[in-house]
Amino acid sequence: MILFTAALLGVIQGLTEFLPVSSTAHLILAEDWLHFSDPGGIFTVTIQLGSILAVMWLYRQKLATVLTGLPSDPDARRFATMIVVAFLPALVAGVLFSSFVKRVLYASPTVIAVAFIVGGIVMLMAEQLRPAPVVRQADQTPVGKAFVIGCWQVMALIPGVSRSGSTIVGGMLAGLERSAAAEFSFFLAMPTMAGAFAHDLWKARHDLGQGLGLEIAVGFVMAFIASALVVRPFMRFVGRSGFAPFAWYRIAAGVALLAMVWMAR
Repeated sequence: MILFTAALLGVIQGLTEFLPVSSTAHLILAEDWLHFSDPGGIFTVTIQLGSILAVMWLYRQKLATVLTGLPSDPDARRFATMIVVAFLPALVAGVLFSSFVKRVLYASPTVIAVAFIVGGIVMLMAEQLRPAPVVRQADQTPVGKAFVIGCWQVMALIPGVSRSGSTIVGGMLAGLERSAAAEFSFFLAMPTMAGAFAHDLWKARHDLGQGLGLEIAVGFVMAFIASALVVRPFMRFVGRSGFAPFAWYRIAAGVALLAMVWMAR
């Protein structure tokens, strides 16, 4: 059963990491409901690496082109600058506030529920109020707009907000076409998730020997597979249907969670 639980949590991580529904909130709630013991959060930290590697694998050709082109290609350098500039706000905010957020907000289902609902409403408003798109390719995002999207990503420190959701909303309001905003979110996820993984792994280093090796391996593999499978269909779905279905899911999940919190009192 413990391996089945680890596999299920890996699937939840993989499916929700790149959808605008908050993988962090889903993992927090799922681990609590499944009574999964994760000393120091090392399981959660490590399976996130599976999602990071999955999106890097999917975009391996783009990454290779950028890395090999940095010495001589202006487009490659502009792309790298764009991602670094977008990453900086979350880096600064994470250093300053991540300990407080994880110590206080992660323990509150009410915070998660409210973030679900507010995030869903903001997503619906962004769909209605977004300006006419002026950027149709994620790698053509101007550096100034990239910084604005990076500032939106800071809100994802709050569990339930969703890193991908906040960056996608920020992208649409900055003038990116829907699919371009989603793809930019994937590019930005690489340094953001890698940085968060390194930070969390360092903080949890004393718990590395807690005997969860097999569970971590299972969760890691399932997170990689689920993330690799969800990204392309997500892009196609967004192109056809937009983000409203995810917004309504968030609102419904938040209302249900608030009701559960109220009934448990």
